[in-house]
Amino acid sequence: MAAQFGRLRKGAVNTTVAAVVVAALAASQAPGVTTDDAGRKVTTGTQPSPDTPAENSATGNSPYYTDLPPLNSPNPSPTTGAPVTQGTSEAGIPATVLDAYKKAANALQESKPGCNLPWELLAAIGKVESGQARGGRVDANGNTLSKILGPQLNGNGFASISDTDGGAYDGDSSYDRAVGPMQFIPSTWEWAGRDGNGDGKKDPNNVYDAALAAGHYLCRFGWDLSTKGDLDSAILSYNNSQDYLNLVLRWLEYYRKGTHEIPDGTGTLPSDRSDDTAGASPTPTTPGTPTTPSSPSTPKPGGSDGGSTSPKPTPPPSTTPPATPAPTPTDTVHHLEDAGTAKLSAMAGDAFTEKITARAETKAGKAVPKVRIRFAIIGATDAAFSTGEKYATVLTNSIGEAVGPALKAGENTGEFVVRATVVGRTVSGLDYTATVTERAADTLARTGEDALTCTPGGEFADQVEVKATYKGAVADKVAATATLIKSADDATENDKGPYFKDADGKTVRTLTGLTTDANGLLKLPKLYADDTTGTFLLRINTAGGATLTVELKVAAADTSPSPTPSEPASGTDSASPSPSA
Repeated sequence: MAAQFGRLRKGAVNTTVAAVVVAALAASQAPGVTTDDAGRKVTTGTQPSPDTPAENSATGNSPYYTDLPPLNSPNPSPTTGAPVTQGTSEAGIPATVLDAYKKAANALQESKPGCNLPWELLAAIGKVESGQARGGRVDANGNTLSKILGPQLNGNGFASISDTDGGAYDGDSSYDRAVGPMQFIPSTWEWAGRDGNGDGKKDPNNVYDAALAAGHYLCRFGWDLSTKGDLDSAILSYNNSQDYLNLVLRWLEYYRKGTHEIPDGTGTLPSDRSDDTAGASPTPTTPGTPTTPSSPSTPKPGGSDGGSTSPKPTPPPSTTPPATPAPTPTDTVHHLEDAGTAKLSAMAGDAFTEKITARAETKAGKAVPKVRIRFAIIGATDAAFSTGEKYATVLTNSIGEAVGPALKAGENTGEFVVRATVVGRTVSGLDYTATVTERAADTLARTGEDALTCTPGGEFADQVEVKATYKGAVADKVAATATLIKSADDATENDKGPYFKDADGKTVRTLTGLTTDANGLLKLPKLYADDTTGTFLLRINTAGGATLTVELKVAAADTSPSPTPSEPASGTDSASPSPSA
């Protein structure tokens, strides 16, 4: 039976826990407001965005475990292969889970070095999301021993996300649930999933796959996680809750002070769960302003009842509205406009020559610089950006334009959509249609020049080989057909003359399903001749319209006698035998 864990609902960290988290953070973080390079307001802990849809996060803003790290710092982490260090049990991370985090961070250091992803961040999120895969209950390959499922996201206290995967990942065909040790919702896993253990699968229930996917997810907007603003933004994108951000930062700091490896299955299970918290959710607190208990009322002597006390009246709430913060560049974006993108078309396997350009504008049509535009490939296609990703985020330039990375076509032909949206702003997206056509050639040429001849009933000594090109470049993997035709003006299949043989040795005069190789070469099978003599034509066609007609001749062998050698001018041929005695 799948192991489901109940977790605290979004914003439902109890007041005491939230106060402890905030107080600890306030001690080391000075309050203040800055603006990052995308024009978004950043405080000492970037505030959640109220207009961010839950389905745009990794977890769908699912609930999470709220256990706090111990006050005592853990022992330093040993190097790889060093003996296990004994220390605080909470500091221990199960061996396979720890290995997955470190391998994922190493992979990101190679593929996205500017992200500066620490493996301790993956450990912090893994702790909050699943208690390190339920205390490391995984097999040697990193698969969880049972499914780790969040609650049904049916809108009853949580976000409402209708089923997107037919229950393939979460077993629920009505609503989505967060899945696996890093708690991805199915719709996010569909594009963010990775194969971290090299088994050819992307499984959210595998800690190697999930950890690598989480790393790419946190690095996807070009964020530099060594900076406070980008770190906060990345964590909030995983689960859009201030309490979640505070808690992950606490665990990140704890693991950075050191940790140690423990055997799989021996990790500490989380204890603070949603079924331990009853009643309405308390009001979330703000970093730097921990909740302060109310002071008891001061008795007032000499009440009107002849000596009884009456409570101190509560002052009326302030009617002064809070100050409205100045809008960021992102706040001013009203819509996106196409900035002259040409028709997007490429052959299968080729790069698109045109790039998508979108411009962010205000309601008045003024360009908005320093806004992040997200380009996402939509639809059933194997096309990708030049980075290998299905998405890319680009900052608008001084004239408000963002140019997406080059697109590369896959092998699937047909149309797909690239959608441009504004990060952190709910405005209509801009869709661009791209078309992938089949591989084509515009020229065919024989690689040899020898005449192709054969005697009746025999076989041709040379096989026909041609090379395909497109605009002068090698045309590889291009589909082709070869047909022995009746004449130059009649391309129907001939019923006599040269022929091919199929696997059973039967006569075949049309070959289909042919494909040029990586060098654009196509070598046809051996040709045979029946008893009909004459000149015959072989026509080869490729996708894209390239055509080549090859001449084949079938003629009887020349049987005329060889010429007699001339007699010597004089003397006796020394090579002639002597007459017999």
